[in-house]
Amino acid sequence: MTESQQPASDTRYLREIIAERQAKADALRNGGFNPYPPRTGRTHTIGDALEIFRAHEAASPETDAPSVTVGGRIVALRNMGRIAFVDLQDDTGQIQILASKRALGESWNLLDAFDLGDFVEASGPLIRSRRGEISVQANAVAMLSKALRPPPEKYHGLQDIETRYRQRYLDLIANDEAKDLLRTRSRIVSAMRRFMDERGFLEVETPVLQSEAGGAAARPFLTHLNALDEPRQLRIALELHLKRLIVGGFDKVYEIGRIFRNEGTGNRWNPEFTMLESYEAYTDYHGVAEMVEAALSFIATEVTGSTRVPWQDGEVDFTPPFARVTMVDAVKQHVGVDFRDYPTTEAMEDLLRDNGVAIPPDAGWGKLFDELVSERVEPHLQQPTFLLDYPLAISPLAKRTEYDDTLVERFELFVGGWELANAYTELNDPVDQRERFEEQLRLRATGDDEAELLDEDYIVALEHGMPPTGGLGMGMDRLAMLMTNSQSIRDVILFPLMRKL
Repeated sequence: MTESQQPASDTRYLREIIAERQAKADALRNGGFNPYPPRTGRTHTIGDALEIFRAHEAASPETDAPSVTVGGRIVALRNMGRIAFVDLQDDTGQIQILASKRALGESWNLLDAFDLGDFVEASGPLIRSRRGEISVQANAVAMLSKALRPPPEKYHGLQDIETRYRQRYLDLIANDEAKDLLRTRSRIVSAMRRFMDERGFLEVETPVLQSEAGGAAARPFLTHLNALDEPRQLRIALELHLKRLIVGGFDKVYEIGRIFRNEGTGNRWNPEFTMLESYEAYTDYHGVAEMVEAALSFIATEVTGSTRVPWQDGEVDFTPPFARVTMVDAVKQHVGVDFRDYPTTEAMEDLLRDNGVAIPPDAGWGKLFDELVSERVEPHLQQPTFLLDYPLAISPLAKRTEYDDTLVERFELFVGGWELANAYTELNDPVDQRERFEEQLRLRATGDDEAELLDEDYIVALEHGMPPTGGLGMGMDRLAMLMTNSQSIRDVILFPLMRKL
């Protein structure tokens, strides 16, 4: 029975396999061969070798093809006694190695140490096998890294979800789809960087360890800075330090960085995630909305070849312009009321009860309103939709609208029923900002541990003057989910948070 036919949970069998493979590694050492050499003689990636041979066939098929040295992981192995077929795979492709006892001579015995999962290299001319497969006709082979554990069974792929997320390397070995998806995520981030750079934004880096983690309504992770014997918090947003740079004279800045929020997990949430935030002086949230439309249509085209992206059983169309609807109108449409007629916590609680929405414990007006919108409005926003002009009570960093002092110039972009982006016309009045921070502190004192903290240094920065500014935050993990039709955030994060075993 082969390794791949054995159940992975058979601990005794696994111990026997590890011992058998370790014995092969020891035999190599005793024979003068290092099973873990410090370097390789590889001359070409497998992808390059395949292209070289195809080009040679097209240009001069009557001549001998070039010789190469390729390296990779063994994904298939068939040793017939005097001839062997070994399939090697690297990050660029897969190629067959034809090895014969006559061509290898004494090196033929090295094949006795080969197992699935080992990294090996082979040298020789490129040929086509009798079955027409591009191959390396080996005149030399070498072990690059002896694998002591067998790989996951490749034919069916790695199916166990827990193992796929906890041991991502096994997922990548066994599931080509997982590797392609995570490559796509990288292309999405790269495309976003190109878009921002081409619009004249400067990419910067801001502190992860902060005295007061502000810029969002979230619970921070707490730590301690031993060098200064001071408490620190991991950042929950990039906002306040990026806006300090606008005060300092940069007109366009952005950061793509990790954010940490000490909150729950789920299909759309991971306690550490990747966020894009950008700030542009001399624009407002309408200008930011136009930039978001351009960015998402550009990224969709770059990554998928179209602005129409498959999503669940249908598709999402990122062709500008996106729909725009005010929060007042959206709530009227889907709940049937003007939320401004429910200004107190008690009134909002009654509204939630009337609509069958669960009331979170110890929630203030803002959190109650957010629950109402999450349950009754957001699921209807499947195609890209800007939800505009939010209540002041849940937007302490945004400038008031000119037509209603209880609303602010803020939008959230929803796609597939999910929030993807959040943007403001930034509040640049330091007196107003201080008052709003102080109101947030009062909410925190009543038990809301996600309320904003007061960042005194940020207030001092605003007192030096900040021009009219449009700010944006966009979750890159959720963007990757939408662009790859993934239903879990864990699929698009290389190493998602898992409970400790």
